Amino acid sequence: MAQKATIYKVELSVSDMDRHYYETHKLTVAKHPSETDERLMIRILAFALNADETLEMTKGLSVDDEPDIWQKSLSGELELWVALGLPSEKIIRQSCGKADKVIVYSYGRTAESWWDKIRNGTARFDNLQIMNFSGNTTSELGTMANRTMKLQVNIQDGEVMVSADDSIVYVTPVKWKDAA
Repeated sequence: MAQKATIYKVELSVSDMDRHYYETHKLTVAKHPSETDERLMIRILAFALNADETLEMTKGLSVDDEPDIWQKSLSGELELWVALGLPSEKIIRQSCGKADKVIVYSYGRTAESWWDKIRNGTARFDNLQIMNFSGNTTSELGTMANRTMKLQVNIQDGEVMVSADDSIVYVTPVKWKDAA
């Protein structure tokens, strides 16, 4: 019998001084059985970095042709496609064809070699942005995972502070490629 997703309830307060966005989102996040706490928290962080009232978590790992997070217009067009990890060049190409803007948040020990491998092939995509999180901070984020969380995310000058209870993790996303 297949394992079921684990449900996480998240109260996410976002204070983004860079975009002048200040909101609290109540999220119900399904953690896929193969998903780690680290990846779950990166998904929530990616949501916070792009927070908007129309931003949605998707089925992600459960469905091959959906990103982890997306934002659609009122008429159903994909405005934003957010993927996590180290997607293949083919998946990036397909994503860039489907959405107005694509952001990939890479992380992990092999992220730099992945980027070296696909960098040239992705240069032509003007709607693609690649951000990287360092492995130390993402593993720290993973330790914050709880079935019920109240997270505060403060963003200023590209620096991110994530706090929950008495834990604080500082994250500095590194921009490897910027959308035009």
